[in-house]
Amino acid sequence: MDVSDYIKFVKAEGESFASAAEQGELNVEIAACPGWDMREMVRHLGLIHLWAAANVANPQQDVIQDTNDVTEFARYWPTLAAWPEDADLTLWYRNTHANLVTVLENAPLDVECATFLLAASPLAMWTRRQASEIAMHRFDAEMSHGITSQFEPQFANDMLDELLSSFVPRVRVPEMENSKTIHIHAEDTDEHWYLTVGPERARTSRQGDKADLTLTATAADLYLLLWNRTPNSSVKMTGDTELMGTWHGNFRVRWS
Repeated sequence: MDVSDYIKFVKAEGESFASAAEQGELNVEIAACPGWDMREMVRHLGLIHLWAAANVANPQQDVIQDTNDVTEFARYWPTLAAWPEDADLTLWYRNTHANLVTVLENAPLDVECATFLLAASPLAMWTRRQASEIAMHRFDAEMSHGITSQFEPQFANDMLDELLSSFVPRVRVPEMENSKTIHIHAEDTDEHWYLTVGPERARTSRQGDKADLTLTATAADLYLLLWNRTPNSSVKMTGDTELMGTWHGNFRVRWS
């Protein structure tokens, strides 16, 4: 997908997230994020929007630091840089989301801002990262209220590729003596990834032959599993299934 596609998903997923957050109490627990309730997740996502928008709208050499202090963004977005009362929380979120969309839509396609993941361009990185961040927390919000949650196959495939091709290569697993290969096959999009994980930095390739473990499912089911949202039983596994313990313990989405 391209930048315009990502922005469309940023818009749609943000609206779906806000709608899900409004369906119940803010103190409902978020199973996939231990220690968080809906209040914390809405705050987190709004804060991430302020952070992303600040980076795109204020190009500089280094990424503006992520923070849990909303007041840090007062220099960029003064009207949004304070925590609202609970009654106004989802409205605040909608405003941070609208601000993000405006920044992404108005940014030049060739904007030279700092990034932290490999992507076709800086704007592609930020729009794709925000689309996936919102989509996964939309899933969390909907699941917390018992709402059926789904992902469009090509979207899930692209977001899965971000995880496997951009985040995974940052990780090493020192406790592993030898490297192992995990083959991931998205059946509905017929895409393949081969991950080599071990004591050295992980590597991701789109081609391979032998694997110690093969995961086969739809792109959406793989996306959820590998973001540690669903149990191992949600996909077909062939080979050394103990490698999934290594995955769940080491491969997490982090920006730094």
